[in-house]
Amino acid sequence: MPLDSATILAQARQCLTIEREALDATAAVLNGDFVTTVHAVEAVIAAGRKVVFSGVGKSAHIAEKLTGTFNSIGAPSTFLDPTQALHGDLGLCAAGDIAILLSNSGATAEMLRLLPLFERFGLKTVALTGSPDSELARGADFRLVYHAPREACPLALAPTASTTAALALGDALAMVLLESRGLTREDFAKFHPAGTLGLTLLLRVKDIMRTGDGCPVLPEAKSTVQEAIFAMTKAKSGAVALTAADGKLSGIFTDGDFRRAALNGGLDFLQHPVGAVMTRGGKTIAADALAVEALKLFQQFKISDLFALNAHGQPIGYIDVQDLPKLKIL
Repeated sequence: MPLDSATILAQARQCLTIEREALDATAAVLNGDFVTTVHAVEAVIAAGRKVVFSGVGKSAHIAEKLTGTFNSIGAPSTFLDPTQALHGDLGLCAAGDIAILLSNSGATAEMLRLLPLFERFGLKTVALTGSPDSELARGADFRLVYHAPREACPLALAPTASTTAALALGDALAMVLLESRGLTREDFAKFHPAGTLGLTLLLRVKDIMRTGDGCPVLPEAKSTVQEAIFAMTKAKSGAVALTAADGKLSGIFTDGDFRRAALNGGLDFLQHPVGAVMTRGGKTIAADALAVEALKLFQQFKISDLFALNAHGQPIGYIDVQDLPKLKIL
């Protein structure tokens, strides 16, 4: 029958409480086996070999998720379907790899059948299980044991707290490996080049700046306000870069400078030298700088235009703050 709102919320909170209890219980039973397993997996990765995850049913889903997590931290991993393994997929295994086998009961027939096969192929094995005295735990080279005192399922049938604990323990292994291997944010971003993190940590100013006709540049000594306005209009920009005789940036002329010149320069202000009304210097950024640094400058100084310079101080690119949302930098 339909449940009322109070009952729905109470049952949801009960489920979360039971799963939290499983995490607390798992943290409490961590011991030297976890440390030994970390060193074993770390040695495999350092040797250029891979981690093979395998499981059946809900454990298979957890194993696939952990495969993705390990790959994302630069620990080459793959998922092996235990049934397909017996029909040719064992070919992806090689001596020196390590297999992490997931089974809450530690008695899953498919996992037990894989143990001797992995030994024959020269793989070390890890039992990731909720049953420390099970056949799988006894037969594996290493053990990762979690503890889920009860499932959140009212029928005590659907894997809930046990799968949460298994996933969390696998994540703990991955995060310890990440730290022990000295992985940096930049390293992590390399494995996520299309995501927000990759854009934030890998994309550089030279990758996003406007160049050529999109980057208006004029010599300060020879240009008028009118010429600067024409250059900005042609480039569809809010500013123009002005250079000294050596080509280095001497200043910028912006929409704001134009409005101030119009108010204070008289009727013939368009023929005035642009150098007389430009902003000396101006905020700039190196073309090799990270794109996120450009965003910081826009936000810190409340500016709308930014010119990128090469190693010689010459303007070679332009960024309009309105470009950033399209590039998903904001």
